[in-house]
Amino acid sequence: MLRTVLVTAVTGAIGAFVLVYFVDGIFQNAFPTFFVKLLEHFHVSESSAAAIYWHIIGNNKTVIIIVFFAVLFLLIFYGALRVMTGYLDDIGASIDNVIQDSNEPIEMIAELKPVEDKLNELKKTLHERQQEAIENEKKKSDLVLFLAHDLKTPLTSVIAYLSMLESNPGMSEEDRTRYSHIALEKAVRLGELIQEFFEITRYNLQNIVLDPKLLNLSMMLEQLADEMYAVLQGKHMTCKVYTDEDIMIYGDPDKLARVFDNLLRNAFAYSYPGTEISIIAREVGEWIEIVFCNHGDTIPQESLSTIFEKFYRMDDARSSSTGGAGLGLAIAKEIVELHDGKISATSSDNETRFIVVLPQLAEKEREQKAKRLEQRIEDAIKEEKIRTVNTAPSDNQET
Repeated sequence: MLRTVLVTAVTGAIGAFVLVYFVDGIFQNAFPTFFVKLLEHFHVSESSAAAIYWHIIGNNKTVIIIVFFAVLFLLIFYGALRVMTGYLDDIGASIDNVIQDSNEPIEMIAELKPVEDKLNELKKTLHERQQEAIENEKKKSDLVLFLAHDLKTPLTSVIAYLSMLESNPGMSEEDRTRYSHIALEKAVRLGELIQEFFEITRYNLQNIVLDPKLLNLSMMLEQLADEMYAVLQGKHMTCKVYTDEDIMIYGDPDKLARVFDNLLRNAFAYSYPGTEISIIAREVGEWIEIVFCNHGDTIPQESLSTIFEKFYRMDDARSSSTGGAGLGLAIAKEIVELHDGKISATSSDNETRFIVVLPQLAEKEREQKAKRLEQRIEDAIKEEKIRTVNTAPSDNQET
């Protein structure tokens, strides 16, 4: 609208200037004389030429001026419109820049600076959303792969123990009950993991969420080693746990069980047949150190820095022998770091050690642990006193 008003004003100004200074000014007599002379050149008499002038031009001056103003207006408006269409072409090119996801920033003329800023902001927002969508999809895929790896872990144990039960019909009732119980626990764990998989698929969860509790680390490690008995028998291996008594930590039992189970199975996969896997747990200052030690091929030093990356495999031979996807150690690393801990590996002289370091209990939790120990001691003393009284000799017996 402003441009139309401006074009109208410019047209009026130019038209008035032409009308006053040319039509009614210096060309007032010159143009009619020129017109008559031109017709005389074509053998028209002066009187006839004058009559033609007044018939065509002189008596229609108002109409000619109106047509002149209209043509002038259209010409000026067309010029202004060309500038506007130039702006639209510039905006169109900038939109193409956004659609094609070009790395070049959008640059427009000064009049379109606000549009340039908006389009650059839009381009940045779209790029960030695209990257976020890619990252979210990657996280979802990683979680599904992690869970698929964890589904394989209890399933392997279930198959191993059920195979032992089937292949040893003469097994003692005690061992049969024990192995059946372990297989049942692993099957229950498998069901829990499948349920977790459904939750991830349904709610599109992106992060592993911890459910920390106070737990007995010593007992957990001994139980894991005991549950691996049937699997270890396949390579005639043994697993021994060396731990301080009743090491208590605050963490997610299921997630930490995944860590230690993955490390134990990794040690089994890369151990020489007939060797021993050692699990050592001890308090070191303000930390709890858990070491998984196995005897197998030495891991090259250059590989130790990348061994915890997703899908990492040592080589094709190890891959084919273990059948893993290279996710177990990546899962372990992620869970340990969520517990504010650290995990590392060393390897030399055909011995590999995976070291997990977790924080000690907080001061309040230590006090609670101390109180529980004191209560256990008091209960033990009371029980001993009762037992002593019940077994004391009578007066006629020699003391």
